[in-house]
Amino acid sequence: MITKPDILNIHLGKTIHELGEVERRVLEKAKQNRTVATDVNAAFSAEASFGERLADSIARIGGSWGFIIFFGAFLVVWVSLNAYLLATRAFDPYPFVFLNLILSMLAAIQAPVIMMSQNRQAERDRFEAAKDYEVNLKAELEVLSLHSKIDLQVLTELAALRADVTRIAQMVDEARSR
Repeated sequence: MITKPDILNIHLGKTIHELGEVERRVLEKAKQNRTVATDVNAAFSAEASFGERLADSIARIGGSWGFIIFFGAFLVVWVSLNAYLLATRAFDPYPFVFLNLILSMLAAIQAPVIMMSQNRQAERDRFEAAKDYEVNLKAELEVLSLHSKIDLQVLTELAALRADVTRIAQMVDEARSR
């Protein structure tokens, strides 16, 4: 007779004491017939702080064509106003030192915010991979469980067939001996 520790060792290659926290949680949910799958977006967003959500929003806006087009238009307007229209009273005459300062400050702020968002995306990818592992492990365990149930059913039916064949063979022997 195969015991639960034997099944764990056969299917997972580990004893019950060698299982990690994730594997134990998945086994417990499988035992309770509960789902492991979760909405990764909702689960990950629920744990985000205000700063992380803000960094994501800024990176999403700063890395869009809308931002590039808007900022390109802003630069054209700035240069046009200061070079042509306000030639006599330009508040930032050529070589546009104030514009250069604004661009430098924007880059100094935007670069670390984008890096924070990229780090958060890498963390999200790790979180998603862990959730995928849990779902895949549970699916694999369910498939293995179904295999075991089918194997048991086949063995039961084979035993019943063997008993029927033996009984029929005995009936044939009895009929021949008469």
